[in-house]
Amino acid sequence: MARLRVKDYPIIEHVEVTDIASEGKAVAKVNDMVIFISHAVPGDVVDLKVVKIHRNYLDAIPIRFVSLSPLRIKPPCRHFEACGGCKWQDLDYDKQLEYKQKEIYEQLVRIGRLPIRHILPILRAPETYYYRNKLEFTFSSTRWLYPEEMAQPPEGTDLYALGYHMPDKFDKVLDIEECLLQRDPSNQIRLAIKQFAIEHRMPFYNMRTHEGFLRTMVSRMASTGEIMIILTFAYEDIAIRTSLLDYVAETFPEITSLMYVINPKPHDSFADLEVRLYKGRPYILEQMENLKFKVGPKSFFQTNSRQAAVLYGVVRQAAMLTGHEVVYDLYTGIGTIASFVASHCERVIGVEYVPEAIEDARENARFNHIENAEFFAGDMKDIFTLPFVEQHGAPDVIILDPPRAGVHPKVLQNLLVLHPDRIIYVSCNPATQARDLAVLGEAYDITMVQPVDMFPQTHHVENVVQLRLR
Repeated sequence: MARLRVKDYPIIEHVEVTDIASEGKAVAKVNDMVIFISHAVPGDVVDLKVVKIHRNYLDAIPIRFVSLSPLRIKPPCRHFEACGGCKWQDLDYDKQLEYKQKEIYEQLVRIGRLPIRHILPILRAPETYYYRNKLEFTFSSTRWLYPEEMAQPPEGTDLYALGYHMPDKFDKVLDIEECLLQRDPSNQIRLAIKQFAIEHRMPFYNMRTHEGFLRTMVSRMASTGEIMIILTFAYEDIAIRTSLLDYVAETFPEITSLMYVINPKPHDSFADLEVRLYKGRPYILEQMENLKFKVGPKSFFQTNSRQAAVLYGVVRQAAMLTGHEVVYDLYTGIGTIASFVASHCERVIGVEYVPEAIEDARENARFNHIENAEFFAGDMKDIFTLPFVEQHGAPDVIILDPPRAGVHPKVLQNLLVLHPDRIIYVSCNPATQARDLAVLGEAYDITMVQPVDMFPQTHHVENVVQLRLR
């Protein structure tokens, strides 16, 4: 019998959503078939349309809510139904934390089968909105249309948008009137730029034809109150560019750093392009405890500054430093964790793939009068080798904060050979963290697991694990 195609799959009626699975999707089970559901919460009863068929499960979306879950709350954001960002706004924050705690258990204990006796309660974020220090917006001449607009689509500048990419639609941008992830003047600056550009007939970019002038806007807002705005243009037009930048500078004198990029490439990333200062200084200052960090236009910095200080405090406490240790901070970024632990140990060695980040790390160490930290740039598997360690000293403590893909197998093997007394593993992906912990389990015991909520209204969670040499 031939398998059903998506378009032939019947509507599945009166399905009760029972749980939340990995990646934040709701889950239900019908006739032993697992169904992952977007835009639903446990306790909802829904009619479902299947959108993708897999061998052992289905992906579906609700087309009717038969009854709503008592766990639901009213999302405060006017863009919630369309925007793909804060998908858990309709779920009470305490329940969000409960499901994040469960995700750590599922990945590390049930699926990963790691010998963990206890997972500490997740540390809640003090701010559940207005917590992001960086947002990226895209200009578009063909915005995403709401269903009620489809019968009579708008034309001309009514199609212009400055907002977020729609999920799985690279060429469609949702126009954002208000985003609750950054405090004002973030929204005011974005709306003013859009209005000025429309009034002065500046062409918005078209991602299909690669025509248009205005491409992206980045807003960085530090906890110190300093603001960085970066505007990206598809080509140089001095008259148009300066008119917009002058308007922004004059209208919002509180902007600390106003910068721009000329990006003629087909994609939006400007990591390999020059970022030019138009007004102010080329960085903003972020502060954690008594440390200040210079954050430039390409700097990686945890997007929740206030909760990052909590996270790094957990890492420092887990490292159990006495002042005499040699600490290696692998995947150091701009050296934030290295700076956090420097005054509590003898020496810190930071290693990072991105050369610009290492320059930031060195500059931040100088800025904070930290003299016992050294930083090195290069591919982790090529730099963190036994000869490198022989040259710079055997580590007593190693801190790992890798990207979502986890730690390279070669680095894990070197850790097992070097056998430092303690390893502190920070991860934003508990699945790859569990995989790596299983390898390190050859010589280490897991002695602490502490989840930290960095991203309220989303399923994402950070997790800190302390390992002690057996």
